[in-house]
Amino acid sequence: MSEAAPLFSIRGLSKIFPDSSGEYRALWDINLDIYEGRCLLIAGSNGSGKTLLTRIMAGLLEPSSGEIFFRGRPLRDAQGKGTEKNLRSELGLVFQDADAQIVGETVAEDAAFGPENMGFPENIARNMADRALEALGLLDKRESPPRRLSGGEKRRLAVAGIIAMGCDTIIMDEPFANLDWPGVVQTLRIIAELRQNGKTLIILTHELEKVLALADRLVILHRGLIRDDGPPAAVLDRLDPAWGVRDPRRNYAAVEDCSWLEV
Repeated sequence: MSEAAPLFSIRGLSKIFPDSSGEYRALWDINLDIYEGRCLLIAGSNGSGKTLLTRIMAGLLEPSSGEIFFRGRPLRDAQGKGTEKNLRSELGLVFQDADAQIVGETVAEDAAFGPENMGFPENIARNMADRALEALGLLDKRESPPRRLSGGEKRRLAVAGIIAMGCDTIIMDEPFANLDWPGVVQTLRIIAELRQNGKTLIILTHELEKVLALADRLVILHRGLIRDDGPPAAVLDRLDPAWGVRDPRRNYAAVEDCSWLEV
């Protein structure tokens, strides 16, 4: 049976920045299809281009060359048109630093910010936020200041804001950064539940040992180039140490065991 049409289709994408030598090519000829309802891990060391790639996918940055299609429509033709609106309502980003995207004085205000920004009346936006907070186990903290939350709870709040907007595709940038063991487990539970509910997940990480068991696919990005792409076990079998990604199977029996989530 043939694969469904990709949610994102990236063709020949490159990103160049000026530097003292003339230019710095941060992404090189990226070709990638991302499918709905899957959990994709993009792994690579710091500076590999993971975050840059997804910022371009989200429409936050322009590529220097190449094209991105979202549901078959060119992303760059979407300014002020239907695709841009659809992208904003369907795609949510959880930044590496969860504090960077907290804007509300209370947990409830923060979760409602997205729906309110989309134009929903305040009472409807608050109801949407409360449903998302309940799903993420934060409803009892709705009147608390976000600064009082733990690192794992802040990640949950960031995801709640995305769920409140109705986003079905979620990008998580280094979701385990600066978290202790309980925070990592909380975040993994979120990922597992989102995956079970059919959300499309794009997770950027170099900590494969924590989450690989939940992935359908693994892409290795190194120095702006896709070095490998495929089922996690097959990609790890071909892993080059020069790519800066460690094979977590050194400490686990198989890919299916590579998780800090105790199930």
